[in-house]
Amino acid sequence: MQQINRSQILIDQEKRTTVWFLWLFYVIYFGYDIAFYYILPKFPWSLNTWLPGGEYYWMYIVMIGLVPIFIWLMKSHKPYLIKYILFITYTLINIINDVWFYWGSSFPYSSGNIVEVAIVMFSPIFVNNRFFYLVSLGTIVKYLIIGLFIQDSAVIFPAYMVIVLGMIAFLILSRFISYVDAVKTSYDKQIEGIVKGIIATLELKDPYTRGHSERVAEYARILAKYTGRYKEDELKSFYHACLLHDIGKINIPDSILTKPGRLTDEEMEIIKTHPAVGAKAVQQVEGIADNISVIRHHHERWDGKGYPDGLKGEETPFLARATALADAFDAMTSSRSYRAALPLEEAKRRIMEGRGSQFDPKLVDAFLEVFPNWVTYHNQYNSTNN
Repeated sequence: MQQINRSQILIDQEKRTTVWFLWLFYVIYFGYDIAFYYILPKFPWSLNTWLPGGEYYWMYIVMIGLVPIFIWLMKSHKPYLIKYILFITYTLINIINDVWFYWGSSFPYSSGNIVEVAIVMFSPIFVNNRFFYLVSLGTIVKYLIIGLFIQDSAVIFPAYMVIVLGMIAFLILSRFISYVDAVKTSYDKQIEGIVKGIIATLELKDPYTRGHSERVAEYARILAKYTGRYKEDELKSFYHACLLHDIGKINIPDSILTKPGRLTDEEMEIIKTHPAVGAKAVQQVEGIADNISVIRHHHERWDGKGYPDGLKGEETPFLARATALADAFDAMTSSRSYRAALPLEEAKRRIMEGRGSQFDPKLVDAFLEVFPNWVTYHNQYNSTNN
């Protein structure tokens, strides 16, 4: 069974939406001009129209020439770029063509294609605020630029129509986004509930580690957020994976897991299997598998003396290194059957001693910056749960 990849699902959805959008654009774009310039003039009641000449054909060539580029972007798994390239290219060639044709001409301004209406009205299907604003504001700016050059107030009407249609499209987009946000929130709550349920089961085996997974996940999330490397959605996914960093311990015999004294070498080797076991257990879980390294590598060391793979330095993924530091801090500041919890300042000192040996030096520097936040969370957690 293949691993479910959330990013791939999103890319596939973007591809399908982009294909629909391209068909819509090209059918309307060429269909409108064919009907307006070649079919309607044949009816006796139609207005007199002139056939487009070279000043228009070059635009068709450019738009058709984009198709191979779009196919390449599809195959390169970059469909999100296509809609931007299509709209920006179409808008620029229209500005150039209209300014060149009407500037200094006695012809009244009469241009455009109904495809512009379709672009504005259907832009919400991407559920993307950035693209919607680009389309709406870009089309309005287009008419303003053309009006400034040709000095014709006729551009006011199409600009006004775009504003009206944009307002309607904005309402549709807002509804789409609200629905998507509601689904995402529900999904996140379900994932978190399932994960915490699993952790509660694990903690029944080892009551001395109760709350450990939740505290480590929060410490690590604070640390990762401080680095500025990750978006909020990425931090949520990381948090859920971090909650499960010790899930492999469910495979460890209770006699070893809760042993009050020092473990033998053989028992220690059994304990060291839990990261690999945990990673295997979640490798097909959507929303967790993307951060599987957090589970497998949270006991690696900067000097390469960790387990299960003996990774050294940056060979260990960044978030796994952050989890390792958070895991060590919480282990030191939590009571165990064989020792009492260390004071927070003592744990801080030991983390600093492990800089460059057990822990990533840059992450230790970041830890020192967020340490007051960790202290606040530690105290709040203990106060609430006590």
